[in-house]
Amino acid sequence: MKKHIFLIVCVYGLLQGLYSCKKEFLDEKLYSNYAPETLTDSLGFDAAAIGLYYQLGLFFSKSDAQGWPSVWNAGTDIAYVPPTQKQGIEVPYYDYTQLISTDGAASFTWQWAYQLINNANNIIANAENPALTKVSQGGKDVFNAEARFFRAYGYNMLATLFGKVPIITVPLTKAKTDFVRASLDEVNALIVADLTFAADKLPTIDNVKSNAKGKLYGRANKAMAQQLLAETYLRMGKNDLAETQCKAVIQSGKFSLTSARYGIRSSQPGDPFSDMFIFGNQRYAQGNKEAIWVFELENISSVVGGYSGAPQQRRNWGAAYYQITDMTICDSLGGRGIGRMRLTDWVVYGLYGSGDMRNSEYNIRHKFYYNTAGKSNYGQLIPYAGADTVFKIAPHTTKWYQYDPNDVFGFAMIKDFILMRLGETYLLMAEAQFKQNKLADAAASLNVVRARANATPVAANDVTMDFILDERARELLAEENRRMTLMRTKTLVDRTTKYNTQKINPVLGIASKNLLLPIPQSERDLNKDAVLEQNDGY
Repeated sequence: MKKHIFLIVCVYGLLQGLYSCKKEFLDEKLYSNYAPETLTDSLGFDAAAIGLYYQLGLFFSKSDAQGWPSVWNAGTDIAYVPPTQKQGIEVPYYDYTQLISTDGAASFTWQWAYQLINNANNIIANAENPALTKVSQGGKDVFNAEARFFRAYGYNMLATLFGKVPIITVPLTKAKTDFVRASLDEVNALIVADLTFAADKLPTIDNVKSNAKGKLYGRANKAMAQQLLAETYLRMGKNDLAETQCKAVIQSGKFSLTSARYGIRSSQPGDPFSDMFIFGNQRYAQGNKEAIWVFELENISSVVGGYSGAPQQRRNWGAAYYQITDMTICDSLGGRGIGRMRLTDWVVYGLYGSGDMRNSEYNIRHKFYYNTAGKSNYGQLIPYAGADTVFKIAPHTTKWYQYDPNDVFGFAMIKDFILMRLGETYLLMAEAQFKQNKLADAAASLNVVRARANATPVAANDVTMDFILDERARELLAEENRRMTLMRTKTLVDRTTKYNTQKINPVLGIASKNLLLPIPQSERDLNKDAVLEQNDGY
């Protein structure tokens, strides 16, 4: 009791001291300021631009909700959630009856995107200030283009997920409570204008600014803007313009599909496709000439803006093999996964043809062997039996393998995110060509990707939108945001219903309204001076 009284007296005395101090004690001294007017030189612009990458990382490395990666893949055609491994945030994305206007994932995405947009607006406003003379026009144009790419990236995500959304093109410096949703045409026009400017002013990938050691890092480049513009045009139905952007990337001479072994493990068992996803091989400067945009996720002291959270991709996609008796967490099994997602039977048993490299053991692990040294069963195949096959030794992608001997438990993951690569460029072009009824051209584009994978060529008369989406799953499994792809192409309901058919934690209640997410109720409540309309059905 005496201790409690002593604590209360100390706190009271401290408060009395604070309130009895001179007024000057409470005066704020501003040592730094990120308001738009403070960006007056290239160092200020660079710091603000790096902040965009940090903000980007808050999306991909979100860890306070460990099921975050499952939000964007489970409850689609490619994955489901084992019942014992659910975390919570992802549940409404397979039990769609629970996807309502107070959903946490939708709310985070909305707020995250507008924070990215506002940060970009700060840079754009300063770069377009004619009174700023300490930075050359060329320098201002590049910073402007970088910011416009990210503003377009944020708006493209919002438009894909929510449809009509408010447009903000100037920095917000005070509370605003009268937002209204702009038409989708207006949002798309802004995205196109931003990306057109970015594609014109950004450097090519081999001229991206280098760090102090002379190595390229993942700052924005021309091809990133062109590829995002292609995707935007596809969503808008401007398929000829989408094809033109894809061709510009492909014909730039800067990129090539990875068709031969390379990199730090090229002398070890593997294949060209798996080489791309080994940490140390993923970047353009590391020999991955297929890489258009790699978000470099390292210790923030070695890569500017490169680490925002504790990414959960490995833990979501990887199997929980460590829960099997006589299994040890190891590098060759990608570290510690916990199986928050399981590939659908369609992916495991029906998606890939015979000999497809993308389905090799180096890319999708199907078999497990006891690996604890000194045990009598060491090296023996673990039999597939019972519930263990759902998440403990479930077939899974190896793309997110990462092991740190100093962090065997492996809550966090240090691995690059390949956000755009040439394999997808060909698939976007095939989609654009198919939608123009250029079936032979679409087949040719698809077959470039399939040839690299040793897959059987597809004939022109066999090209359908379903086949293109199948090919995206084969090529981009666990890389693309599958939910966004299916929402962009308006196929989420049909393909999920057709292919996500397991009886374990089944998809429930999916309907046409789920082609868009609900406008967060919290945003609508705060918007007291105008009506922020809700999407139909929510």
